[in-house]
Amino acid sequence: MKRVMILNGPNLNLLGVREPHIYGNTTLAQIKENCEKVAGQLGLTLAFHQSNHEGELVDLIQEARKSADAIIINPAGYSFTSIAIVDAIKAFEGPVIEVHISNIHARDEYHRHSKISHAATAVICGLGPQGYIAAIHALPQMGKK
Repeated sequence: MKRVMILNGPNLNLLGVREPHIYGNTTLAQIKENCEKVAGQLGLTLAFHQSNHEGELVDLIQEARKSADAIIINPAGYSFTSIAIVDAIKAFEGPVIEVHISNIHARDEYHRHSKISHAATAVICGLGPQGYIAAIHALPQMGKK
């Protein structure tokens, strides 16, 4: 497993300023930098994307079928609404790790039940930005789903 695509959903471009009491002060640019550093240490190549548009995320997941061995995805608000993203993930043959900065299980009722989890190989939540790093470290031990 060498090629990893990290996908970030809507409003994650506002990390560091949006609801810091939930998501902390780390920016998405800082998360990207940390992910690239760790991936490089593990000999992985990394493609890092963020989009506020569901269709673009679906397109990237479909693209990953040819350009990536694994996906790490923080679907953000689409976690709770997007059957289209679920269906795209089901068509991806490699492992998919769903990451959430907050512990979604400790949040309000609407934010507790991710639809994406049904298609993910693994879920990491509540570790803050470190969840992305934990996901990267887990990938070399994972096979196809």
